[in-house]
Amino acid sequence: MIRRIRLLRNIGQFDSVDAAATIALRRFVLIYAENGRGKTTLAAVLRSLATGDPVPITERRRLAAAHSPHVVLDCDGGPPDAMFQDGAWNRTLSHLALFDDVFVDANIHSGLAVDARHRQNLHELVLGARGVALSRKLQELVSRIEEHNRALREKAAAIAQPLREGFSVDDFCVLPHLAGVDAEIEATERALAAARDQDAVRTSALFGTLGLPAFDVAAIDRILERDLPDLDAAAEAHVRTHVATLGAGGEQWVGDGNQRLPRPEGTGPCPFCGQDLASSLLIAHYQAYFSAAYGDLKRAVTGALESVRRAHAGDVSAGFERAIRVAGEQRVFWSRFCDVPEIGIDTAAVVRDWNAAREAVIAALAAKQASPLERQALDRHARNAIAAYDMQRQHVAEVSDALIAANDSIRVVQEQAAGANPDTIARDLARLRATSVRHAPETASLCADYLMEKEAKACTEQERAEARSALDGYRANAFPASQTAINVYLRRFNAGFRMDSVTSTSTRGGLSCTYNVVINDTAVSVGGASMQGEPSFRNTLSSGDRNTLALAFFFASLDQDPILGRAVVVIDDPITSLDDHRSLTTVQEVRRLAERAGQVIVLSHDKRFLCRIWNGADPTTRLALEIARDGKSSTLRPWDVAQDSVTEHDRRHERLREYVATGNSDQRETARAIRPHLEAFLRVACPGHFPPGTLLGPFLGTCRQRVGHANEVLDRGSIQELGALIEYANRFHHDTNPAWETEVINDAELRDFVERALVFARR
Repeated sequence: MIRRIRLLRNIGQFDSVDAAATIALRRFVLIYAENGRGKTTLAAVLRSLATGDPVPITERRRLAAAHSPHVVLDCDGGPPDAMFQDGAWNRTLSHLALFDDVFVDANIHSGLAVDARHRQNLHELVLGARGVALSRKLQELVSRIEEHNRALREKAAAIAQPLREGFSVDDFCVLPHLAGVDAEIEATERALAAARDQDAVRTSALFGTLGLPAFDVAAIDRILERDLPDLDAAAEAHVRTHVATLGAGGEQWVGDGNQRLPRPEGTGPCPFCGQDLASSLLIAHYQAYFSAAYGDLKRAVTGALESVRRAHAGDVSAGFERAIRVAGEQRVFWSRFCDVPEIGIDTAAVVRDWNAAREAVIAALAAKQASPLERQALDRHARNAIAAYDMQRQHVAEVSDALIAANDSIRVVQEQAAGANPDTIARDLARLRATSVRHAPETASLCADYLMEKEAKACTEQERAEARSALDGYRANAFPASQTAINVYLRRFNAGFRMDSVTSTSTRGGLSCTYNVVINDTAVSVGGASMQGEPSFRNTLSSGDRNTLALAFFFASLDQDPILGRAVVVIDDPITSLDDHRSLTTVQEVRRLAERAGQVIVLSHDKRFLCRIWNGADPTTRLALEIARDGKSSTLRPWDVAQDSVTEHDRRHERLREYVATGNSDQRETARAIRPHLEAFLRVACPGHFPPGTLLGPFLGTCRQRVGHANEVLDRGSIQELGALIEYANRFHHDTNPAWETEVINDAELRDFVERALVFARR
């Protein structure tokens, strides 16, 4: 409700108006204004208050005003007061409906035309507040879905195509988490590689055994420790003493020489010096020392030495290195398809430790070979070398065992590769890789955002479907009901046409309302372009018909408003171009509306129309204001409707009564009032015999002719009295007395005829 109009400044005809600030508005307000005084401006202010659009006010800025428009209204929604300043409202009054030329132009027609804009706006009008709320909710949800789509496009763009392995964003984001996916990827990559290289996989060799020859330390120790236990100690001592004098290799030299002595006694000349050996005790010792057992020992030492040299020869070492190289190549090949252990053998270190052990063993055996009868043993250096070599040999054995064990996996690879489809495996691999990327921390957050937005969109789409269903259901009932309501108002307004086929249609521009005007049982569509020379909206409805149609639409839309009891309804000049009989029904509808709405404000330049409304309105809820001239501006002030509701007949009657009572009225004006007072009475008392335009003289003649007949109008006494009154009254009218303005008036005579005229009019 609008309670007070506190200030109207620099708007149209309103310079700085605060005269109405103390006037408390009521539920039913009538505002009268002459044309051009500011009535339409006030309606524009209220329209701006309803919508918040500043244009209806700013475009009416007072010409030559130094400051911008300023409005202050005390209305619902405060405090504070609703204030328009610096081109904007501090708040609005949304529950305000306004009928004026702008309403008609926006919703019904512009001049003679009904275009798409009118039909779209009319669609909302027909839907009413609840339907518009449903429609706006649907549009909001549609807009939200567009926002979801925009957000989804942005979030999808953040998940770049290379990350998705060819998957769509939706398919990529829903890939489930897979434990051990990296291992699965590796296994599948190997399976794909094997499937693509089936021939090589099928024909490539498995791993063979890798090994190094061992040193039989126990056997070597036994050889090195052997001597001749049956040898005479004295002979051995003599031989050793002598051999010691011979230097390195002396024992071998002597042993070889002993083989050259004459046989069997060992006598004869010395092979070297030619002296006779028969008397030499040393020769006997030599023969005992270098016996057959000695030969066996030497052969055993030599055999052990040759065996070591043969088992650990250079070509054996080269073969080992070659075997390691081949195994490495095999591992490179097979590791593409399955798990193959690292070889991890440093062949240089192996050969280095191997050579060291071999040389130490050979050196020990060689020393034994040089002194077969001398008990010897592997020294610490040799044993350490052999131990280091044995560690290498053990490592090689372990690697060999691991490679041999890998042959089982290799056989599985060969079997699987034989019937594998590379394309199928490639697809599986792509999915696994995408799964791994999908659940990586940086990508997982992007996908979570995308899926959350997608879920939000799905929820909004569900809301949209429900909103559309609700709106469709409401529309299915609203448009037929609206057609019925509009036709009810058209009948009340005595319109010669009715509405038909009021329906909702979808167009490129949005939802639209189409309808037909039915005249003489012939439907005239307002949609589309009419053909020249054919009946159409522009040529079948008069200006009054079009305004009546607009009023019917407006009143019917109010009937659909569920909060009409709290709404403010403003009606600006609703009877423009209306016939008198439609003006009366408009008065009645406005009164009925005032009983239902929260507040009704009616503005008009037609006093008679406003007075009609006033006279039938509830005195406890009505208030009348007037927009009146105040210098070069306009102002708001209370309007005395009762004074403007008095007719000329009422004024004449009051003048005559006042003259009889006080004699204060102007005598000539009182005398002039007698005749029109009698005419007004006779027009009501004898409507069939004294229609408008009838003169008193001819009427009096008719009455005299019919005295005593069945069609008598007045009796003889009344005729005589009326004739006397007319004769006196004619003295003061220009058409019956050229000197009427100078006719002498006698107070007693005038008072007598005035009393008689009042008495006659009470018959």
